[in-house]
Amino acid sequence: MSNFSAYLLCSASPPQAFVVKEYVITVGNKQMLDVTFAPMPDSFAFINGIEIVSMPENLYTGQTYGSLSLLDTDYFFELENTTALETAYRLNVGGSDILNVDDSGMFRTWNQDVDYIFGAAFGVTRPYQPNVTIEYTEATPVYMAPEVVYATARTMGPTANINLNYNLTWLFTVDPGFYYIVRLHFCETSLQLANQRVFDIYINNHTAEEAMDVIASSGGNGIPVYRDYKVWVSQSVNDLWVALHPQTRGKPQFYDALLNGIEIFKLSNWDGSLAAPNPRPEMAPMMQKHSTKKGTFSKQKRVILGATLSSMVSMVLIFVFWLRKHLLSITESLNSRKVSPIRCKRISLVDILTATNNFDDALIVGRGGFGNVYKGRLPATQYEVAIKRLNSNSHQGESEFWAEIEMLSQLRYINLVSLIGYCDENHEMILVYDYMVNGTLRHHLYNNDNTPLPWKQRLRICIGAARGLEYLHSGAVQRIIHRDVKTTNILLDETWVAKVSDFGLSKTGHVFMENAPITTMVKVVLLEVLCARPVVDTRLEEDQICLADWALKCVENETIEQIIDPYLQGKIAAECLRVFVEIAKNCLNDVGVERPKMSDVVGMLEFALQLQETAETKQMVVEAGDAMDWPHTIDDVV
Repeated sequence: MSNFSAYLLCSASPPQAFVVKEYVITVGNKQMLDVTFAPMPDSFAFINGIEIVSMPENLYTGQTYGSLSLLDTDYFFELENTTALETAYRLNVGGSDILNVDDSGMFRTWNQDVDYIFGAAFGVTRPYQPNVTIEYTEATPVYMAPEVVYATARTMGPTANINLNYNLTWLFTVDPGFYYIVRLHFCETSLQLANQRVFDIYINNHTAEEAMDVIASSGGNGIPVYRDYKVWVSQSVNDLWVALHPQTRGKPQFYDALLNGIEIFKLSNWDGSLAAPNPRPEMAPMMQKHSTKKGTFSKQKRVILGATLSSMVSMVLIFVFWLRKHLLSITESLNSRKVSPIRCKRISLVDILTATNNFDDALIVGRGGFGNVYKGRLPATQYEVAIKRLNSNSHQGESEFWAEIEMLSQLRYINLVSLIGYCDENHEMILVYDYMVNGTLRHHLYNNDNTPLPWKQRLRICIGAARGLEYLHSGAVQRIIHRDVKTTNILLDETWVAKVSDFGLSKTGHVFMENAPITTMVKVVLLEVLCARPVVDTRLEEDQICLADWALKCVENETIEQIIDPYLQGKIAAECLRVFVEIAKNCLNDVGVERPKMSDVVGMLEFALQLQETAETKQMVVEAGDAMDWPHTIDDVV
């Protein structure tokens, strides 16, 4: 470390309470290990604790370390004893945090990987199975990683056509200008044969390995194996990507990928240094240095100085109070903009302009009060993104912009749109999200030429949106009230999974406020889905202009069938419709405490879907019986 400031590191975004630095060095035949702290001028050095752990020489360094696949020039690389390592990341992929006391003898801490997943493609986690037996080998001894790392994993999921259209990706912030070793841990515990799950490995858009087959590489089920790769991170970037993609050549049984653990180490450079600049502080503290020189004042000088200070004190006090107030306002403003670099990265305006072809109108995929949304592809990535550029004349201002960043940078859920990054250069306010191929829910309900959505698909979309809101209400660290749920803020990905978006008007509270009333517009969303018409339509007769009021009257008159989407006529099971309408009716209560909780809404919508599927199954049995002239009633068959 050089010119190291624990204060600046802890104050950087996200703020942290303490700093732990972990290094791997070779002591060799020395009898003494020297650790020296040399304070900079006008500063002091301090340390709270030191841990020294002896490790096998072939764990990370040493002559027996072997060769590493390179991502730059040579194919082989021998890590010399003179090279030191700094631990950057150590993750238990797909599992929970592992304390150092639960490590396999090396007292390492393994963190969960959810904070580093890029985009909305989380894949599927494989939970820990206590009955799984991990068979360590000479090539992968027990101290490489604890059993729980190899017994948990993250895969892409069971659907091949989805897996082939995305990469399972992790994004890490690193110090530029260094080589890094990336160690990936693998262990198959669910498959038995080779060529069942084969995938490619990419690091920083370089092919690290093609056709990785864990069973073929390790020798069988439950046998761990690891791969080491060396990658250079140039001075112009501070990101390191790890991505997996299914291999299609050879026609494996499953188009899928798997990863159990990740370790990333920074290598000391040519002069033996691991030092990197301190992080840029959110705001440099105002520090006043007092320097007194030895000497004496005459009595006359003291009188003159005292009189001068007395005459200036009121002006100084006024200035101090003004400065303090001004700095506090600046601090509050800057603090409100602190965004985790792990979950939400700051994207340069140059990259934004490249992705949008200088905001080409041909790339606009949406417009709103906030401004335009562009479809683009960020440089050095394989992902299509949605780029929302705030209009300088928009009624949605800077506070909404930072509110959405602050909100979404803390949230990761399948039914919430993922914020990839933001840009605030040159007076621009730009948000970058995962691109949702199928657009907004409203786009598939009315005022368009799209094929109408089937009823069960609409139900699943409603369930997904409700699950997203339920997560905001009770699953997040802080309770979040969206306050702007509408069909244009429910986006649909390539598999029609619903994702709630646009958090500019959201408010936060504490999770324990479970019974507090929530004002939400999900009540109208349900009716829009059922009736395929706007919430307000001034072209209709006066009593039909407001969808909510008109629907309530129809419910009272038992004529709700007359206002549902004509495309759905005769396609909704009676019991399913009754439950769905009951949910919407209950959500229309003006008194908050009388409206159902989002968990209840999710449960009832899932029940409505079950009723629809049961009715369709019965209908299929009846039709099959009629075709075969069975002498049975439907109840007998079921």
